[in-house]
This record gives sequence, structure tokens and C-alpha cells, in this order.
Amino acid sequence: MRAGLPEADRRVVDEFERHLGLERGLSEHTVRAYVGDVVSMLGHAQQSGVGVAGVDLGILRSWLARQREDGAQRTSLGRRAAAVRTFTAWAHRREHLAADPGLRLVAPKRDRKLPIVLREDQAREVMAASAAGAEQLDPVALRDHAIVEMLYATGVRVAELCGLDIDDVDRAKRLVRVVGKGNKERVVPFGAPAAEAVGLWLDKGRQTLARDYSPPAVWLGARGGRLQPASVRRIVRDAVDAVSGVSGVGPHGMRHSAATHLLERGADLRSVQELLGHATLSTTQLYTHVTVDRLKAIHDRTHPRSR
Repeated sequence: MRAGLPEADRRVVDEFERHLGLERGLSEHTVRAYVGDVVSMLGHAQQSGVGVAGVDLGILRSWLARQREDGAQRTSLGRRAAAVRTFTAWAHRREHLAADPGLRLVAPKRDRKLPIVLREDQAREVMAASAAGAEQLDPVALRDHAIVEMLYATGVRVAELCGLDIDDVDRAKRLVRVVGKGNKERVVPFGAPAAEAVGLWLDKGRQTLARDYSPPAVWLGARGGRLQPASVRRIVRDAVDAVSGVSGVGPHGMRHSAATHLLERGADLRSVQELLGHATLSTTQLYTHVTVDRLKAIHDRTHPRSR
């Protein structure tokens, strides 16, 4: 779609893309999503005979309306509106736009769905099943078990996990240094079971998959390259599916589970926010709805005067 834009608009989009990646330090995935939304909006504007300089609130609203007619969900509409608001604010600062129409753009509120999480007993079963698969010290099984343990122990994002290098893991202090969204770095602790699993992988499994050209990544694929998020999602789903009655939980579900279990056991919201790397406390507060829901279920089931 970018190739179909006028040359002047393409130059502005290219400049915006560099701003997101180099100046703001956003991930490739985020940059690609933002640029895709902006290109879509400019393509819509072009149909009305308008280039970047002519984008106004009416163009933005009609573009969002077209997205809604095409079946976009509220979450998608919210993300797309945020992307074009970022673009119009930047374009105004760079004097590509005389005013910032994004300031008055209101998108539908996002649906706040409760995340899917494992119960504590289910999480224990998943870890046990994964550990059983690694008992024969097969390198891939050792890696997979260490990945599942580390995801649950730390609650890190799958991209953060895949980005780990060996020097990022302090095995003695049981700390891992991760680089999160916006290139923000944080240090996250992990427990003894994860430390044992990671130690076995690094000491007895990793060298089997490593090649001369392998990066210093903690997690390696079968060909010696850095393990990719898609492979981690498959590893987690295989581990979860090995437990009867549990399904549909991927790496993000492990992150949700870790946060929920921390809160259920008394961790304060601010500490969980720091561990997860959330920019705002409101994001972390979503997990309180899960714990309250579970408390209500326990109360309804066990209190003598709950009914």
C-alpha cells in the first residue's frame, strides 16, 4: 500500500518510520504495526484527494468508521487510533501538518477481557510434565523445560525471553536482565526451580545445539540460531497440552499466571508492575479483577452463608 501513495507522502512515512525506530526505540513489530496503520489512513485520505498536509479530523473519523464497517474489533480500533494520533502529533511537530487533528480523535474504549490464567495446581502440573520430559537430558527437552520454568518464574514477555544473552543471566543471584518495550531495561528475579532448569540447559544442553556461528543467546534453535518467539509459543502450548484439562495457554498466559499468582499470595501491585515492566499501573490492575473473581468463586463455594 505504501508504494501506491504519492511520493511526498511516502517520504513522510519513511521519516516517521525512522523516528519510531531510531528516536523512540520501538520494536520492529511495533514500528511495522504503526506504519501499516498510517499507510492505511493515508491511502483512505488519498481516495478523497487528500495528502498528508490535508489530513483532518474528518479524514481520521471516516477512516476509523471504514475499519469498523470492515469488522475491526474495539481493541484493533483503539490501537489504530493510537497509531495515527502518534503520527499526527509527530507530523505537526515536524510541520507536515498545520494542526494536530489527532488531539480530538476519540476511539471506542477497548474491551477489558479477563486474561486466561492457570490455577496454581495447574501450573505445578505443567512444570512437572515439562520436567519429566527433560529427565533423559535430551538437549531440546532441557531447553524447553527451562523456557517454561523461566516464563512462569519471571513473567517476562516472549520477545524479552528470546532476546536474552548468556551474560544477562546471573545464576548465582538468580536474576535476569531483560530489555522490554521502548528499550527499557529491568532486572527480574527467578526462583530455585527455574535456576536449576536453566543451569542444566546451559551446562548440559546448549553446547549440543551451538555452532561456530551461534550468537551468545541463552536459547538456541535446532540449527544453532537464536530461538524465535513462534518456537517458544509452540513449546509452551506443547507443555500445557500435556496436562489434562488445560489448553489455550501460551507464553502470554504464563505471564498472566505469574502475575495473578503473585497478587493472590500478597504481592503489592506496584512491585508486580515493576516485575512485569508495565508502563502504567492501570495495566497491572487488570490482574486484580482476576484475583477478585477467584476470591468470589472461593467464597461462593465455601462460605456457609454465601447463598
